[in-house]
Amino acid sequence: EVFGYGTLQMVACGAALTAFLMAFAMPWQAALIGGLGLALSSTAIAVQAMVERNELRTPSGTTAFGILLFQDMAAIPLIALVPFLGGVEAADSSSLWMKLATAAAAIAGVVVIGRYLTRPVLRLLAKVNLRELFTAFALLLVLGIAELVSLAGLSMGLGAFLAGVLLADSEFRHALESDIEPFKGLLLGLFFI
Repeated sequence: EVFGYGTLQMVACGAALTAFLMAFAMPWQAALIGGLGLALSSTAIAVQAMVERNELRTPSGTTAFGILLFQDMAAIPLIALVPFLGGVEAADSSSLWMKLATAAAAIAGVVVIGRYLTRPVLRLLAKVNLRELFTAFALLLVLGIAELVSLAGLSMGLGAFLAGVLLADSEFRHALESDIEPFKGLLLGLFFI
């Protein structure tokens, strides 16, 4: 359901929307990103609506959740694709390889920061036992990684996603989740804006 129906939905909707946008004389790069972006839907809103209607555990709800899960996974490669398609008209093969190397180095740097620096700092902050400081560090980390990835020519949304994955992978994920819960709707809206 995730890869079968999810791929089918993204390809069919993305192709139709890309063709529609190209009909208005939009460059193929912009039409492709626009079409694939418009083929995505908001998992947070759709799942909440299905839960309220008790449809999540039904066969159609399970299929819809699989498609939403695929869209969530597809969103990150689409975000990473934007800067590469944006400079296509002036790019030669060496600058494309340089962009890819810079992007890979930035992502590797984020992983190293997450593994070797974030966890010790989170442990230290947990010992201090100030929840506001803990939350402030998590938000600062997300913004810092988003800016680092942005400096590498990638999307800030990709950086925020990677920072979220790093925080969710730590042993403090439950404490962070409870601290961020009151702001969840606001932060999700900000991410999608």
